[in-house]
Amino acid sequence: MAEVEPGLKVYGSFFKSHILGCPTIVSMDPELNRYILVNEAKGLVPGYPQSMLDILGKCNIAAVNGSAHKYMRGALLSLISPTMIRDQLLPKIDEFMRSHLTNWDNKVIDIQEKTNKVGLRNNTLTKVPMAFLSSLKQIAGIESSSLAQEFMPEFFKLARKIIVSLLRTLIEERRASKQIQHDMLGYLMNEEASRYKLTDDEMIDLIITILYSGYETVSTTSMMAVKYLHDHPKVLEELRKEHMAIREKKKPEDPIDYNDYKAMRFTRADRNLENQNSFLIFGGGTRQCPGKELGVAEISTFLHYFVTKYR
Repeated sequence: MAEVEPGLKVYGSFFKSHILGCPTIVSMDPELNRYILVNEAKGLVPGYPQSMLDILGKCNIAAVNGSAHKYMRGALLSLISPTMIRDQLLPKIDEFMRSHLTNWDNKVIDIQEKTNKVGLRNNTLTKVPMAFLSSLKQIAGIESSSLAQEFMPEFFKLARKIIVSLLRTLIEERRASKQIQHDMLGYLMNEEASRYKLTDDEMIDLIITILYSGYETVSTTSMMAVKYLHDHPKVLEELRKEHMAIREKKKPEDPIDYNDYKAMRFTRADRNLENQNSFLIFGGGTRQCPGKELGVAEISTFLHYFVTKYR
Protein backbone atom coordinates (compact mmCIF):
# COMPACT_ATOMS: atom_id res chain seq x y z
CA MET A 1 0.00 0.00 0.00
CA ALA A 2 1.38 3.40 -0.96
CA GLU A 3 0.05 4.92 2.29
CA VAL A 4 2.26 2.75 4.54
CA GLU A 5 5.40 2.54 2.42
CA PRO A 6 7.04 5.66 3.95
CA GLY A 7 6.56 4.28 7.47
CA LEU A 8 7.82 0.87 6.41
CA LYS A 9 11.03 2.36 5.03
CA VAL A 10 11.67 4.51 8.12
CA TYR A 11 10.38 2.39 11.02
CA GLY A 12 10.29 -1.18 9.74
CA SER A 13 7.33 -3.57 9.77
CA PHE A 14 5.74 -2.29 13.02
CA PHE A 15 4.99 1.39 13.65
CA LYS A 16 2.45 3.96 14.86
CA SER A 17 0.40 6.01 12.42
CA HIS A 18 -2.80 8.05 11.91
CA ILE A 19 -3.53 6.34 8.59
CA LEU A 20 -7.22 5.78 9.45
CA GLY A 21 -7.83 9.19 10.96
CA CYS A 22 -7.05 8.05 14.50
CA PRO A 23 -4.06 6.55 16.37
CA THR A 24 -3.30 3.28 14.58
CA ILE A 25 -0.69 0.55 14.96
CA VAL A 26 0.45 -0.78 11.58
CA SER A 27 1.91 -4.30 11.50
CA MET A 28 3.34 -5.79 8.32
CA ASP A 29 4.86 -8.76 10.15
CA PRO A 30 3.06 -11.96 9.02
CA GLU A 31 3.83 -13.97 12.16
CA LEU A 32 2.70 -11.17 14.47
CA ASN A 33 -0.48 -10.65 12.44
CA ARG A 34 -1.35 -14.33 12.68
CA TYR A 35 -0.67 -14.29 16.43
CA ILE A 36 -3.01 -11.31 16.90
CA LEU A 37 -5.76 -12.91 14.83
CA VAL A 38 -5.76 -16.24 16.66
CA ASN A 39 -5.34 -14.85 20.19
CA GLU A 40 -8.25 -12.44 20.50
CA ALA A 41 -9.58 -14.31 23.56
CA LYS A 42 -6.26 -13.86 25.39
CA GLY A 43 -6.49 -10.17 26.14
CA LEU A 44 -6.31 -8.75 22.63
CA VAL A 45 -9.44 -6.82 21.64
CA PRO A 46 -9.82 -5.54 18.07
CA GLY A 47 -10.92 -1.99 17.55
CA TYR A 48 -12.12 -0.06 14.53
CA PRO A 49 -11.96 3.68 13.80
CA GLN A 50 -15.10 5.74 14.26
CA SER A 51 -15.22 6.43 10.51
CA MET A 52 -15.87 2.72 9.89
CA LEU A 53 -18.48 2.48 12.63
CA ASP A 54 -20.26 5.50 11.16
CA ILE A 55 -20.71 3.54 7.91
CA LEU A 56 -21.17 -0.08 9.04
CA GLY A 57 -23.01 0.59 12.30
CA LYS A 58 -22.32 -0.29 15.93
CA CYS A 59 -23.87 -3.77 15.58
CA ASN A 60 -21.76 -4.90 12.62
CA ILE A 61 -19.75 -8.07 13.09
CA ALA A 62 -16.42 -6.22 12.99
CA ALA A 63 -17.35 -3.84 15.81
CA VAL A 64 -18.62 -6.23 18.49
CA ASN A 65 -16.62 -8.54 20.74
CA GLY A 66 -17.08 -11.58 22.96
CA SER A 67 -20.53 -13.15 23.10
CA ALA A 68 -22.05 -10.42 20.92
CA HIS A 69 -19.51 -11.15 18.19
CA LYS A 70 -20.14 -14.88 18.47
CA TYR A 71 -23.90 -14.34 18.10
CA MET A 72 -23.65 -11.95 15.14
CA ARG A 73 -21.09 -14.20 13.46
CA GLY A 74 -23.43 -17.15 13.95
CA ALA A 75 -26.29 -15.20 12.38
CA LEU A 76 -24.13 -14.30 9.39
CA LEU A 77 -22.83 -17.86 8.96
CA SER A 78 -26.40 -19.16 9.00
CA LEU A 79 -27.05 -17.04 5.88
CA ILE A 80 -24.03 -18.28 3.94
CA SER A 81 -23.51 -21.83 5.16
CA PRO A 82 -22.61 -24.53 2.58
CA THR A 83 -26.25 -25.70 2.69
CA MET A 84 -27.53 -22.17 1.99
CA ILE A 85 -24.99 -21.70 -0.80
CA ARG A 86 -26.01 -25.02 -2.36
CA ASP A 87 -29.78 -24.63 -2.09
CA GLN A 88 -30.44 -20.88 -2.18
CA LEU A 89 -27.48 -18.70 -3.12
CA LEU A 90 -25.65 -20.54 -5.89
CA PRO A 91 -28.77 -20.71 -8.12
CA LYS A 92 -29.17 -16.92 -7.73
CA ILE A 93 -25.47 -16.33 -8.40
CA ASP A 94 -25.58 -18.57 -11.49
CA GLU A 95 -28.68 -16.82 -12.88
CA PHE A 96 -27.11 -13.41 -12.30
CA MET A 97 -23.68 -14.23 -13.77
CA ARG A 98 -25.18 -15.93 -16.82
CA SER A 99 -27.26 -12.82 -17.50
CA HIS A 100 -24.47 -10.37 -16.67
CA LEU A 101 -22.04 -11.94 -19.16
CA THR A 102 -24.57 -12.11 -21.99
CA ASN A 103 -24.08 -10.08 -25.17
CA TRP A 104 -20.35 -9.41 -24.80
CA ASP A 105 -19.68 -10.94 -28.24
CA ASN A 106 -17.76 -8.81 -30.76
CA LYS A 107 -17.47 -5.92 -28.32
CA VAL A 108 -14.60 -4.22 -26.55
CA ILE A 109 -15.31 -4.92 -22.88
CA ASP A 110 -13.83 -2.85 -20.06
CA ILE A 111 -13.54 -5.45 -17.29
CA GLN A 112 -12.95 -2.81 -14.61
CA GLU A 113 -16.14 -1.09 -15.69
CA LYS A 114 -18.15 -4.33 -15.72
CA THR A 115 -16.92 -5.64 -12.37
CA ASN A 116 -15.96 -2.63 -10.30
CA LYS A 117 -16.89 0.76 -11.73
CA VAL A 118 -19.90 2.87 -10.75
CA GLY A 119 -21.60 5.26 -13.17
CA LEU A 120 -23.71 8.17 -11.95
CA ARG A 121 -25.27 10.97 -13.97
CA ASN A 122 -27.62 13.50 -12.36
CA ASN A 123 -27.86 11.14 -9.37
CA THR A 124 -29.12 8.36 -11.70
CA LEU A 125 -27.26 5.10 -12.15
CA THR A 126 -25.75 4.50 -15.56
CA LYS A 127 -23.36 1.70 -14.52
CA VAL A 128 -23.84 -0.75 -11.65
CA PRO A 129 -20.96 -2.98 -10.51
CA MET A 130 -21.42 -6.73 -10.93
CA ALA A 131 -20.58 -7.67 -7.33
CA PHE A 132 -23.01 -5.14 -5.85
CA LEU A 133 -25.92 -6.32 -7.99
CA SER A 134 -25.16 -9.96 -7.24
CA SER A 135 -25.09 -9.32 -3.47
CA LEU A 136 -28.27 -7.26 -3.60
CA LYS A 137 -30.05 -10.06 -5.48
CA GLN A 138 -29.06 -12.55 -2.77
CA ILE A 139 -30.20 -10.18 -0.02
CA ALA A 140 -33.37 -8.63 -1.40
CA GLY A 141 -34.42 -11.04 -4.15
CA ILE A 142 -37.41 -9.76 -6.11
CA GLU A 143 -36.96 -6.18 -4.86
CA SER A 144 -33.28 -6.00 -5.82
CA SER A 145 -33.74 -4.38 -9.25
CA SER A 146 -35.99 -1.57 -8.04
CA LEU A 147 -33.98 -1.12 -4.84
CA ALA A 148 -30.70 -0.76 -6.74
CA GLN A 149 -31.65 2.56 -8.35
CA GLU A 150 -32.40 4.16 -4.98
CA PHE A 151 -29.75 2.36 -3.01
CA MET A 152 -26.64 2.58 -5.18
CA PRO A 153 -26.04 6.36 -5.23
CA GLU A 154 -26.27 6.48 -1.44
CA PHE A 155 -24.17 3.33 -1.05
CA PHE A 156 -21.20 4.85 -2.83
CA LYS A 157 -21.66 8.24 -1.16
CA LEU A 158 -21.47 6.34 2.17
CA ALA A 159 -24.79 7.92 3.17
CA ARG A 160 -25.60 5.58 6.05
CA LYS A 161 -28.73 7.40 7.27
CA ILE A 162 -30.42 7.12 3.88
CA ILE A 163 -29.31 3.50 3.44
CA VAL A 164 -30.70 2.61 6.87
CA SER A 165 -33.98 4.35 6.02
CA LEU A 166 -34.31 2.40 2.74
CA LEU A 167 -33.60 -0.93 4.42
CA ARG A 168 -35.94 -0.18 7.34
CA THR A 169 -38.73 0.63 4.87
CA LEU A 170 -38.08 -2.65 3.04
CA ILE A 171 -38.26 -4.60 6.32
CA GLU A 172 -41.49 -2.88 7.32
CA GLU A 173 -43.09 -3.51 3.91
CA ARG A 174 -42.18 -7.18 4.03
CA ARG A 175 -43.48 -7.50 7.57
CA ALA A 176 -46.76 -5.89 6.56
CA SER A 177 -47.16 -8.20 3.54
CA LYS A 178 -46.64 -11.30 5.73
CA GLN A 179 -45.07 -13.05 2.76
CA ILE A 180 -41.89 -15.04 3.29
CA GLN A 181 -39.20 -14.34 0.70
CA HIS A 182 -36.47 -16.89 0.01
CA ASP A 183 -33.46 -14.61 0.28
CA MET A 184 -31.09 -13.49 3.03
CA LEU A 185 -33.39 -10.82 4.42
CA GLY A 186 -36.34 -13.20 4.29
CA TYR A 187 -34.37 -15.79 6.25
CA LEU A 188 -33.37 -13.25 8.91
CA MET A 189 -36.99 -12.10 9.30
CA ASN A 190 -38.38 -15.64 9.46
CA GLU A 191 -38.24 -16.40 13.18
CA GLU A 192 -39.31 -20.00 12.60
CA ALA A 193 -36.47 -20.69 10.15
CA SER A 194 -33.65 -18.88 11.94
CA ARG A 195 -32.55 -19.57 15.49
CA TYR A 196 -30.89 -16.14 15.59
CA LYS A 197 -33.39 -13.50 16.66
CA LEU A 198 -32.00 -10.15 15.58
CA THR A 199 -33.43 -6.69 16.11
CA ASP A 200 -34.13 -4.56 13.04
CA ASP A 201 -30.99 -2.52 13.79
CA GLU A 202 -28.88 -5.71 13.94
CA MET A 203 -30.37 -7.00 10.67
CA ILE A 204 -29.69 -3.69 8.95
CA ASP A 205 -26.08 -3.55 10.12
CA LEU A 206 -25.56 -7.16 9.04
CA ILE A 207 -26.93 -6.43 5.56
CA ILE A 208 -24.80 -3.29 5.20
CA THR A 209 -21.71 -5.27 6.21
CA ILE A 210 -22.46 -7.99 3.65
CA LEU A 211 -22.95 -5.42 0.91
CA TYR A 212 -19.81 -3.39 1.54
CA SER A 213 -17.49 -6.33 2.24
CA GLY A 214 -18.92 -8.45 -0.59
CA TYR A 215 -18.70 -5.65 -3.14
CA GLU A 216 -15.13 -4.71 -2.36
CA THR A 217 -13.67 -8.22 -2.30
CA VAL A 218 -15.58 -9.88 -5.15
CA SER A 219 -15.37 -6.96 -7.59
CA THR A 220 -11.65 -6.34 -7.09
CA THR A 221 -10.72 -10.04 -7.09
CA SER A 222 -12.76 -10.75 -10.24
CA MET A 223 -11.11 -7.86 -12.06
CA MET A 224 -7.60 -8.88 -10.98
CA ALA A 225 -8.30 -12.55 -11.80
CA VAL A 226 -9.03 -11.61 -15.42
CA LYS A 227 -5.81 -9.60 -15.60
CA TYR A 228 -3.88 -12.51 -14.10
CA LEU A 229 -5.33 -14.93 -16.65
CA HIS A 230 -4.43 -12.53 -19.46
CA ASP A 231 -0.85 -12.33 -18.21
CA HIS A 232 -0.50 -16.11 -17.68
CA PRO A 233 -1.80 -18.01 -20.77
CA LYS A 234 -0.92 -21.44 -19.34
CA VAL A 235 -3.05 -20.80 -16.27
CA LEU A 236 -5.89 -19.63 -18.51
CA GLU A 237 -5.55 -22.79 -20.59
CA GLU A 238 -5.75 -25.02 -17.50
CA LEU A 239 -8.67 -23.06 -16.09
CA ARG A 240 -10.59 -23.22 -19.37
CA LYS A 241 -9.93 -26.97 -19.60
CA GLU A 242 -11.49 -27.48 -16.15
CA HIS A 243 -14.57 -25.41 -16.90
CA MET A 244 -15.09 -26.85 -20.38
CA ALA A 245 -15.11 -30.33 -18.84
CA ILE A 246 -17.96 -29.21 -16.58
CA ARG A 247 -19.81 -27.54 -19.45
CA GLU A 248 -19.53 -30.56 -21.75
CA LYS A 249 -21.71 -32.60 -19.40
CA LYS A 250 -24.51 -30.06 -19.62
CA LYS A 251 -26.93 -28.57 -22.10
CA PRO A 252 -26.16 -24.94 -23.03
CA GLU A 253 -29.01 -23.63 -20.87
CA ASP A 254 -28.21 -25.78 -17.83
CA PRO A 255 -27.00 -23.89 -14.74
CA ILE A 256 -24.04 -25.01 -12.71
CA ASP A 257 -24.87 -26.69 -9.41
CA TYR A 258 -23.03 -27.25 -6.15
CA ASN A 259 -21.34 -30.44 -7.40
CA ASP A 260 -19.99 -28.49 -10.38
CA TYR A 261 -18.72 -25.81 -8.04
CA LYS A 262 -16.93 -28.33 -5.83
CA ALA A 263 -15.38 -29.84 -8.99
CA MET A 264 -13.65 -26.52 -9.76
CA ARG A 265 -10.55 -27.62 -7.88
CA PHE A 266 -8.03 -25.71 -9.96
CA THR A 267 -10.17 -22.55 -9.87
CA ARG A 268 -10.34 -22.66 -6.08
CA ALA A 269 -6.74 -23.78 -5.56
CA ASP A 270 -5.66 -20.33 -4.29
CA ARG A 271 -7.40 -21.14 -1.02
CA ASN A 272 -4.52 -23.49 -0.22
CA LEU A 273 -2.32 -20.41 0.13
CA GLU A 274 -4.07 -19.70 3.42
CA ASN A 275 -1.84 -22.34 4.97
CA GLN A 276 1.12 -20.05 4.50
CA ASN A 277 1.73 -17.61 7.37
CA SER A 278 2.42 -14.77 4.98
CA PHE A 279 -0.90 -15.03 3.11
CA LEU A 280 -3.89 -14.15 5.30
CA ILE A 281 -6.37 -13.14 2.61
CA PHE A 282 -9.32 -14.32 4.72
CA GLY A 283 -7.97 -13.33 8.13
CA GLY A 284 -7.75 -15.89 10.91
CA GLY A 285 -9.00 -17.07 14.29
CA THR A 286 -12.44 -15.89 15.34
CA ARG A 287 -12.05 -13.01 12.86
CA GLN A 288 -11.64 -15.26 9.85
CA CYS A 289 -13.87 -13.95 7.09
CA PRO A 290 -17.21 -15.78 7.41
CA GLY A 291 -18.10 -14.98 3.81
CA LYS A 292 -15.04 -16.53 2.18
CA GLU A 293 -16.90 -19.55 0.74
CA LEU A 294 -19.61 -17.31 -0.71
CA GLY A 295 -17.00 -14.99 -2.22
CA VAL A 296 -15.14 -17.91 -3.79
CA ALA A 297 -18.46 -19.25 -5.18
CA GLU A 298 -19.26 -15.89 -6.81
CA ILE A 299 -15.81 -15.46 -8.34
CA SER A 300 -15.73 -19.09 -9.53
CA THR A 301 -19.14 -18.75 -11.18
CA PHE A 302 -18.07 -15.53 -12.89
CA LEU A 303 -14.90 -17.20 -14.21
CA HIS A 304 -16.90 -20.24 -15.36
CA TYR A 305 -19.06 -18.21 -17.73
CA PHE A 306 -16.21 -15.90 -18.65
CA VAL A 307 -13.85 -18.61 -19.88
CA THR A 308 -16.51 -20.88 -21.43
CA LYS A 309 -18.33 -18.13 -23.34
CA TYR A 310 -15.41 -15.99 -24.50
CA ARG A 311 -11.85 -16.41 -25.72
